[in-house]
Amino acid sequence: MGLLAPWLGRDFFPYVDGGQIKLHFRAPTGLRIEETARLADGIENIIRGTIPKQELVSVVDTLGLPYSGINLSYSNTGVIGTSDGDIFVTLNDDHHPTINYVRSLRAQLTQKYPSVVFSFLPADIVGQILNFGAPAPIDVQVSSHDPNASAKVAKELYGDLLKVPGLVDLRIQQAPNLPQINVNVDRTRASLVGLTTQDVASNLLTALAGSSQVNPTFWVDPKTGISYTIATQAPQYRIDTLQELKNLPITSTSGSAAASSSSNAGAASQILENLASFSRGAGAAVMTHYSTRPTMDLYASVDRTDLGSVARDVQRVVDEHSKHLPRDLNIDVRGQVQTMADSYKGLIGGLAFAIVLVYLLIVVNFQSWIDPLIIIAALPAALAGLVWMLFITGTPLSVPALMGAIMCMGVATANSILVISFARERLAHHDDPIKAAIEAGFSRFRPVLMTAFAMIIGMVPMALGLGDGGEQNAPLGRAVIGGLLLATAATLFFVPTFFSLLHRRHKASRDAAAV
Repeated sequence: MGLLAPWLGRDFFPYVDGGQIKLHFRAPTGLRIEETARLADGIENIIRGTIPKQELVSVVDTLGLPYSGINLSYSNTGVIGTSDGDIFVTLNDDHHPTINYVRSLRAQLTQKYPSVVFSFLPADIVGQILNFGAPAPIDVQVSSHDPNASAKVAKELYGDLLKVPGLVDLRIQQAPNLPQINVNVDRTRASLVGLTTQDVASNLLTALAGSSQVNPTFWVDPKTGISYTIATQAPQYRIDTLQELKNLPITSTSGSAAASSSSNAGAASQILENLASFSRGAGAAVMTHYSTRPTMDLYASVDRTDLGSVARDVQRVVDEHSKHLPRDLNIDVRGQVQTMADSYKGLIGGLAFAIVLVYLLIVVNFQSWIDPLIIIAALPAALAGLVWMLFITGTPLSVPALMGAIMCMGVATANSILVISFARERLAHHDDPIKAAIEAGFSRFRPVLMTAFAMIIGMVPMALGLGDGGEQNAPLGRAVIGGLLLATAATLFFVPTFFSLLHRRHKASRDAAAV
């Protein structure tokens, strides 16, 4: 059992084929939404050419940032601007395995659009919940107060993580190359005409992004009583070149002109070009923080292997880089990996505590330390059967499998109690441990088999993983079946033998003491 356990692999929860594909793509940062839509059409054509028409139900595109902050807070795809897009594909009930389509699309899209970053996100509600809002199960997070140092380490990590087997859809979430126009206000020139930097910034914000953030205005419909938000904004087609931006009129919004000299107070509004200089550059498209520290996130998914083995390799890469980091910089592995590790610790600890608690309860009931030890002696066989069954069926260890192990412990312990209780009665009758063990094995053979096989037969449909979402509980059924098969054999053969050996030695010690 100990030799096979490392070969099982570890997952948080099993993969479920829900007949849905959620594709996120990111074009070069700053791409206009019209070009992103044209790119989405090309991607959609490849999707329709890969998936048979009779299996497709719908293909829905969502491009750019969500309309409002509320919608953005509910989005877990990692969009950062107009160059991002999500394509949601729904298949019918009679579709081929979804994972095969995902692998084919991943290869085709990467070859067709090498400058675009593609990632396949969890499409079903279970996968999204397990990620706790993150767009991928693995999140390697680089945090530092120096953004340049974080970006440098993130790029180095990216190159090494690409070599990890089974790691797919690796990308850096924060894009540092968003094209931008820097407006440098000349404070002296602005003050001469009675304006301040705040006036320039407020006019720019109102014209380019709207007034809803700096000056919220509401209109109430007198007929219905419903209030509507009113935002003032310059039409985008009026400011689509740098020269039109330079010609933007700037007026006082803070009352500074009224407080200035009388000659400046009545001055006409100025154009932006008279008050500022312009330069092109690049900046961060999005800024993220974790516990107030700026972060860089490397998101990745897993394919053709288990999450535990990939997480182990990722942690090895992280540990290697952590040896040479400055004091202010940290690298942490977060996401579903962290939750899985915590869940495994809790379940394995709960399993060990349950075995100890059951042992102590049996000690109180039997008024003996030896017989409870004999009863729980069948539990290692149950764990060995669980590991064997998961290994034979190619099922990684997961939370449902560990829950099945806890269920198996209960049934195996109950059957052992049944055998040992009868053996104790027979031992008290004729004081022969070997004979008592044989009689207990024969007399309790049928009840033990009936109890075990009733549980096994009931778990067969679950173990086969039939029906929609059947893959989710299949490890639980397989774990219970494998554990009970060996636990039942141990209960009927090993437990009586162990009982006879211990009680025969105890009887010999007792007879020697009497002499």
